[in-house]
Amino acid sequence: MSGRSLRLRLFIVSVISIGLALVIADFGLVELFGRHVERRARAELTTYIHQLAGSLTIADDGLVTLPVALADPRFGRVFGGLYWQVQEEGGGLILRSRSLWDHVLPVPADRLEPGDVHSHILAGPQEPELLVQEQQVIYKTPGGARPMRFAVALDRRDIEAARAEFASEIFPALSLLGLILISAAWIQVSLGLRPLEAVRRGVNSIRSRQQRRLDGRFPDEVMPLVAEVNDLLEAQDSAIEHARMRAGDLAHGLKTPLTVLAGDARKLREKGDVEMADEIEELTRSMQRHIDHELARTRVAFESRRGGIEADLAAITNRLAGAMRRTPRGEALEWKLDLPAALPVAVDPADLTEVMGNLLDNAVKWAQSCVTVMIEREDGAVTVIVFDDGEGAPATQIGELGQRGRRLDERVPGTGLGLAIVKEILEAYGGDLELQNQPGGGFAAAARIPVRIG
Repeated sequence: MSGRSLRLRLFIVSVISIGLALVIADFGLVELFGRHVERRARAELTTYIHQLAGSLTIADDGLVTLPVALADPRFGRVFGGLYWQVQEEGGGLILRSRSLWDHVLPVPADRLEPGDVHSHILAGPQEPELLVQEQQVIYKTPGGARPMRFAVALDRRDIEAARAEFASEIFPALSLLGLILISAAWIQVSLGLRPLEAVRRGVNSIRSRQQRRLDGRFPDEVMPLVAEVNDLLEAQDSAIEHARMRAGDLAHGLKTPLTVLAGDARKLREKGDVEMADEIEELTRSMQRHIDHELARTRVAFESRRGGIEADLAAITNRLAGAMRRTPRGEALEWKLDLPAALPVAVDPADLTEVMGNLLDNAVKWAQSCVTVMIEREDGAVTVIVFDDGEGAPATQIGELGQRGRRLDERVPGTGLGLAIVKEILEAYGGDLELQNQPGGGFAAAARIPVRIG
């Protein structure tokens, strides 16, 4: 696929879109996971506060104790990453976990209402950031109400480690999802462009004359293109038919003047002016050949657009060769025909007769002793090769053969239109003509002709 491929462009856009979506999803999911972990951590810290508040006792003498230790071993390990402390409102530090060692959580002296929970990000032992939950609980004692502030903290590096672990685990999953989505995008693009491929095949069928119009069910988005193509084909057929009619009108319009000129040439000959009569007759014949040529071209342009046409190459070639054998020139030549019993090709019979007639006539003109015709088959076409054992064409001028009116040797009568007509007819039907000298001497004309469709 080239850079101008619509399929490639759509696929690249899909890949870029999927890639951006997955990158955004990766950052979004990691962020959501981090927030979820932090919420769970805050909820856990609040639970520890409730455990501390439920376990704290105040003796009659006012001594504050915590007879039951919290279960998590990190509270008992120095700088273990999980910390708690208890302060009396308006007073100093009363209790703290062993994990704090000699460190005091620098909780702000903000106002706490009973039951409220405040969250802070504070510096902890050895300077890591701590996630701190703080709550006030009021205890009733014989000496009066005593408000206590409970603070429990967690090292935020634990949260960041969980976030990083989640990110490393989700990356392979998102990569696999990306591969699946990219494969799905390729399938989607291919299926979406399939109607255009159907249009391409339809146009190819029209060109090969299997059908005349684009038929079938197409998506609504493609139908305007199908309608435009069919309208264009209709307009082309109409233009060709119009040109054909105009060419016919022109030929009929010139027919009377040419008849008059032929009559004048006959009168001049009767009067003894033979030279002038010959010149007029030659001009008349030349004009008639050119008119016939243009009419043939117009007919070929029309016939090559029709579907279902067929001609038997072997039968037409045998019939033309048989006719030429009976001419004075043909009787003096040896004929070698290597043809099958039948060989249908996708060319109008009249056009095929014109092609083979010109090729055989050209070979008869230049052959010294032999004319050979053989067939080579290939996929979708056959090549008929007409050999003659004449002198061939000058190597420097062989490329000029097949040009309208171009003749390399004026010694043999002709108009220089024969090979040009052959070339134009073959190209109209999707074939071609190759002319070349033979290594051992002689000349070969190879006409590639499409085979029967279907």
